[in-house]
Amino acid sequence: MKTILTNKHISIETRKRALQCYIEPVLMYGCEAWTISKQIQDKLEATEMWFLRGMLRIPWTAKKTNERILNETNKRRLLVRTIRKRQATFLGHMMRREKLEHLVTTGKLEGKRSRERQREKITDRLATWLGPGKVTDTLIAVKDRDL
Repeated sequence: MKTILTNKHISIETRKRALQCYIEPVLMYGCEAWTISKQIQDKLEATEMWFLRGMLRIPWTAKKTNERILNETNKRRLLVRTIRKRQATFLGHMMRREKLEHLVTTGKLEGKRSRERQREKITDRLATWLGPGKVTDTLIAVKDRDL
């Protein structure tokens, strides 16, 4: 895809569309199960900018800000927002099914947790997105939706 994405004879809109259709789905494969920390979010945003710089053939050593590149391509940073939306949709599906995934997510599964540092749960990440008091309200509202 590099020859298409860096070809100056193809319009920037067509190249952005190719990036969105062919590259981003591969990049986001399985993102519903990811727990995105600040460090991973920064890497995803850097990857998104790396693709845009490559499309414009701007080396990383050039002193152009990310905002300037976003203005040149008439694009906004949407990768992390799209991943969060897909994760929220997947969380809604899990909460409505009320199977094993629901028990694990809500913490109602009995058993001991390991001694190491605990992994971040989906509900923990949801609390950082929405605020600490709104998680239970959101989980209740998810169940009211029609299947």
